[in-house]
Amino acid sequence: MALGVATALIGGVALAPPAQAASTTPAATTTTKTVAALPGDNLPFASAVFRATHNSYSGNLDGGKGSIASQLDGGVRFIEFDIHDNGYATNHDYSIGHDAPGDLVDHSGGNPASNLLRDWLQTVSTWSAAHPTAAPLLVMLDLKDDLTDNTSYAAGNLAALNRELTDAFGSRLLLAKDVPAALGTIGSLRGRVLTLLSGDAGTRTEYKEDTGANPAVAINAHGQVVEVHDSGSGALWYWTGTYGADGRITWLRHGKYDTGVTPAVALNDNGQLVEVHKSQSADTLWYHAGQLGADGEITWSPSRQYDSGVTPTVSFAAGSSTAVHEIHRSQSNSQNWDWDGTLNATALTVTWNSATHGKTSDALYAKAVSTRGTMRVSVSTGADGAAPAQTLHYATDRVAADRIRYPQDAFDEYQDGDSAALAEGALFYAAPATDTGFITSARLAGHVVRGWDFDSAGYATNPLANYPATNYPNDAWYVSLVTQAGAVS
Repeated sequence: MALGVATALIGGVALAPPAQAASTTPAATTTTKTVAALPGDNLPFASAVFRATHNSYSGNLDGGKGSIASQLDGGVRFIEFDIHDNGYATNHDYSIGHDAPGDLVDHSGGNPASNLLRDWLQTVSTWSAAHPTAAPLLVMLDLKDDLTDNTSYAAGNLAALNRELTDAFGSRLLLAKDVPAALGTIGSLRGRVLTLLSGDAGTRTEYKEDTGANPAVAINAHGQVVEVHDSGSGALWYWTGTYGADGRITWLRHGKYDTGVTPAVALNDNGQLVEVHKSQSADTLWYHAGQLGADGEITWSPSRQYDSGVTPTVSFAAGSSTAVHEIHRSQSNSQNWDWDGTLNATALTVTWNSATHGKTSDALYAKAVSTRGTMRVSVSTGADGAAPAQTLHYATDRVAADRIRYPQDAFDEYQDGDSAALAEGALFYAAPATDTGFITSARLAGHVVRGWDFDSAGYATNPLANYPATNYPNDAWYVSLVTQAGAVS
């Protein structure tokens, strides 16, 4: 496609001429052939304009978009899927639809026959794999439901959504965590897929940070990590992760496991754990045993009461995978008490030895820090930029404080009117196409901007939104607009 070289007047708005690709762009090479540079290769991602569709799955049921494959064949490089978690327990997947699963979903033209997200992602992935020189393709998920109440991976929390994205696109997926400040040039990103979270603001915020109270942590010799905390209002939650070669922890799974407060946890080298906590409403002490799987999921035993008291702490005895020692404080004074226990790793139970139970002068275990060999991990809460004082953090012997949160596989969109937390570090901005002031100012500030329901040339701004997401990508006015703006494909 030839790039426009003169200023164009579209819908009464003067559009500046697009940046030109340098004719001296270095050719990408392989061991067998030289790949010629394509138009736009030297253009920075944030300066590029792309054809984009709104509610892409609705095809010709809402507007005139055609199938997903036909949109991509026509040069569209932004695809939007609205997703719901209704029926996740049955389908083990999210569902496509506007106001509800299946609503305004066009199954014709080679689109998937189902409403399941995996099938629609696979349609995009198949096209992407067959077009390795295509300009970077962005797949946006508009979260129509609040996923923060999905209390486990099995229930469809954000860890499960991350897994679907990485499964669908594999090595072609450009992970947000690998883009610390800015995206590269179009040429450097051809053939790659980016994913973006939009929609429910609470879910988008939870993707970037987690909050809680009274965090505790344990690490074993294999670098497996378990963190537990209470919500501050009576719910008990866990994170699991792995300590990496760079000292960073990749958090794998997250979920709610009980009610209570002030939890503590011990973890042995076989991945078995013992967790202790106090009841939310009484001074009774309870424990869980658990088995940590290779995928980071925990199989939990039922909760069982073992004593009364407050501030329980727990540790495996040195060199043992079954001997457990617990220390807590009396509910009525400052006296500490302890228990010796034996873990049954098969039954996931602890037998507490009443014969050795009694008062102790030993201090409570330091539950917010855990060390194994040279590996050390600590957990805390505190303010962090725009994040609140209850934000959960971890640090290791090699890494300063960082947030405990889902792996940042997808980018997180900031929309006009969102919180400061969502604005923090956001590369992608968005607003209705009618919000031309926001779109213009965001573009001039160097952000990548989407304007949705871009269904009139009169919405054109200078500079134009990077993603003018329309319901009519084949209409002459839209084709003319994006062609004059130098849209890359």
